[in-house]
Amino acid sequence: MRRREFLYDGLAGACTLAFAKCSAPKAISSVDSRIEILIGESLGTISPDIYGHFTENLGGVVYDGMWVGENSKVPNIDGIRTKLIEEMRKIKAPVVRYPGGCFADSYDWRDGIGPADKRPRRTNFWSDGEESGAPTSHKYDPNQFGTNEFVHFCKLIGAQPYLAANVRSLSAGEFYRWVEYCNSPAGATTLADIRAAAGYVEPFNVRFWGVGNESWGCGGNFTPQEYASEFRRFTTWVPHYGQRLFFIASGPNVDDWNWTRGFFEEILRKGRSPLRSIYGIALHHYAWNVSRGRTQDWVQGKGDALKFDAVEWYELLREGEHMESLINGHWHIMGEADPSHAVKLIVDEWGPWYRPGSEVTPGDQLEQVPTLRDAVFSGMTLDIFNRDGSRTSSMSVNLRPREHKASVLGEWFQRSINQLAADRLCARCSARPRSVMTGMESRRHFGVCRDRLRFTTRTSC
Repeated sequence: MRRREFLYDGLAGACTLAFAKCSAPKAISSVDSRIEILIGESLGTISPDIYGHFTENLGGVVYDGMWVGENSKVPNIDGIRTKLIEEMRKIKAPVVRYPGGCFADSYDWRDGIGPADKRPRRTNFWSDGEESGAPTSHKYDPNQFGTNEFVHFCKLIGAQPYLAANVRSLSAGEFYRWVEYCNSPAGATTLADIRAAAGYVEPFNVRFWGVGNESWGCGGNFTPQEYASEFRRFTTWVPHYGQRLFFIASGPNVDDWNWTRGFFEEILRKGRSPLRSIYGIALHHYAWNVSRGRTQDWVQGKGDALKFDAVEWYELLREGEHMESLINGHWHIMGEADPSHAVKLIVDEWGPWYRPGSEVTPGDQLEQVPTLRDAVFSGMTLDIFNRDGSRTSSMSVNLRPREHKASVLGEWFQRSINQLAADRLCARCSARPRSVMTGMESRRHFGVCRDRLRFTTRTSC
């Protein structure tokens, strides 16, 4: 059946149900349903950046999902898994976010630069969640994969790097220096010389910078007012080196309307000029509660990634569908402070979140096998982003083990839709996960003009 026929017949069936009460025992004699594409009424262009990705040093995502080392028997390019590079090139990810996630607000970027054998080992933010038999690199970050390696990975796959700064435990001065390390011209600064000594003479020209992550929780447990003050401090007079920098503020958790409103009210306390420094504000939403209303407990409400019935299938989709109302609600609140909507809404993390137990590699926390349900979920969410393209500027899916296979980003990022077998799965399996195929199918939407649709239905009873 062609897609057009499917839409027509499906809408006709829906209308039959909708008008079933029309003159009770009488049957509907005819239903005339139409979907019209109004080619002359453009709603704008779908930005490729809606299909971005996100990777975090969590479980087996970085070690050994991305980084296997130059001396590994696993095929690699400069230590980065070759199979991952090949798959990411096919998906054509526009942007990749790193190093987190909650990991970002415990990460010192200086630990990940300089000679590899001189880099310190640090306790991973996620270490307490690792089982006793987990690889040491999952508990204690060896810092073999740092800023240089991440930017190199982005260049290999043709993506823009998006770096998330540590607001909870580093200073605004260290953020300034990280920008300087990445972007100062060759030979211009001491940090540029350190970069050159590692083999990267030319600047990385990183444009996208997240100022903290989930600052309402793991990123500092701030109030929106406290965080707004930190955001102003971190983004004031950062050197641009001849290019615009896009600063993304840490936004709300799901439907925390008070966070969005409180952040913008505090930002405007010193006038409207600080608004110009904000490219977007990040929203996170995970679909996890499939308990059918029985509980709101974070642990008890989750379902299994592989064992689920038909009702649980639809419960997950229902949870994911909340994304549209979240976008609408936060966009409305943002308009109170920013009527022209210069600031975009960035869906920075999203996707299904299941309980432990279906890991591809036992012991890799949050690593779960994607199914057709995840592919449908991803397609549904991307469709929401496409429809709301004038409001959402970026979305990201993860290369993290949670979906552990691929990711998305909005006008340029957000959480793992494709769940690309970012780590080992890609190297071990000959068949691509269905959610990865969803990402590959989505490429045809890159740069496509969105036209308005009109639905009409006429019935005779």
